[in-house]
Amino acid sequence: MRITQKSMTFGLIIGTRNIFNGAMAVDARKEILSVMQELKLTPILLPSDATPHGAVETRADAALYARLFKEKREEIDGILVILPNFGDEIGIIETISQANLGVPIMVQACNDEVSKVDVRSRRDAFCGKISVCNNLYQYGIPFSDTTSHTSDITGAEFKADLLRFAASCRTVKGLKGARIGSIGARTPAFQTVRYSEKLLQASGITVVTCDMSEIIAGAKALSDDDAAVKERVEALHAYGTIGSCISKGSVLRQAKFTETVNRWMAENECDASAIQCWTSIQDNFGCASCATMSMMGEAMMPSACEVDVAGAISMYALTLAANTPSGLLDWNNNYAYEANKCVCTHCSNYPKSFMGNDLEIGNLDVLGTVMDKETCFGAIKGHVAPGPMTFFRLSTDDVKGQIRSYVGEGNFTDDSFGMDGGIAVCEVDELRKLLSYICKNGFEHHVAMVRGNVADVVEDAISNYLKWDLYKHCSDG
Repeated sequence: MRITQKSMTFGLIIGTRNIFNGAMAVDARKEILSVMQELKLTPILLPSDATPHGAVETRADAALYARLFKEKREEIDGILVILPNFGDEIGIIETISQANLGVPIMVQACNDEVSKVDVRSRRDAFCGKISVCNNLYQYGIPFSDTTSHTSDITGAEFKADLLRFAASCRTVKGLKGARIGSIGARTPAFQTVRYSEKLLQASGITVVTCDMSEIIAGAKALSDDDAAVKERVEALHAYGTIGSCISKGSVLRQAKFTETVNRWMAENECDASAIQCWTSIQDNFGCASCATMSMMGEAMMPSACEVDVAGAISMYALTLAANTPSGLLDWNNNYAYEANKCVCTHCSNYPKSFMGNDLEIGNLDVLGTVMDKETCFGAIKGHVAPGPMTFFRLSTDDVKGQIRSYVGEGNFTDDSFGMDGGIAVCEVDELRKLLSYICKNGFEHHVAMVRGNVADVVEDAISNYLKWDLYKHCSDG
């Protein structure tokens, strides 16, 4: 099962302190389990009678929970700490440190009610949360915070916090141990997409290489009447409009290339890919790679142009954060004299749902001016529909020996632009500031984008847990 299809699983710690009413822990346990069921999140915790009030307070409680969490290490994506009252910082930090899972952690504290602050009703979780977080800081353990310092477990705000935390967990887990297919040699004209495999490997990301000749040989070995090839042909016709000027042979070659790449991805257990999309595939096999890449992206396996491995990882990060398909675009054109608008394009390989509208599968336009158009079939064409979007880019900085990145949010607009290929007119606040940052810090002209606002998720995963350098554009403060 791909991580984008998996329910996120949390190790659940309910904290309590014996000088406070233990019934609060009992109630909090019921509430959080109900909320997690509603949000399709999976809890891991001991039975309610395993510890007093089904909570964690003493070192003995911590040892029981740490043992459980270690046994479930492969299942747990994050740890959720719930404080219905002040809680016991020692029990909580001992659980987390003994389990030593290295997963994201969120700390929640319940609201006091102004009318219920007598000895049996007061919570003091407001204060207890600070103590728990102080211990996490002392132990060097990163954690995620809630929107408000205290919140109601059943409230809409905390439910949104939980879903955002689940997205952070998915992004961290997906990137740690990701396998990226690098198919073909780097496009010679693009030194800009060079990268360091070693820096990526240090973050747990493995690059799996493959010569384009292997893929072409595999595609040529498939017969026209192969059942899998026929299914791919049908899928292509269902995926977008193919003009009557496109020959059956062109569609057939695209289907064979698609089947071969997908087989290689499965055999090598790759999560995303970057492909040498010109000109070897056109010269030696007679098709473009864009439709293949688009359909993989739609299946939540992002694929980047021009062997841009760092771009593929950027796409995958956004796919994990938003749990929807992402695209790779060029920061490409100014939009008239609009300071905060620009045009982002590619030939393109945009996934269908990323486009947001009906699409055409045709020939590459620019390459088609210098190559036989019969060899250029497979480009995904159309205008990206309006709506909110998040952009993200990582780059391996060999000089500084670190992975650097930037993230921000903007909008796809409904402005027209008469260019061929995949077109997205974008609006970003203080765009000049962003472009200056990109240029001065040596970032590539490629950028990953996804529908929706997930910059906070990316920031939490990348900066807080993966510890990559991150510039958040137009961040508060």
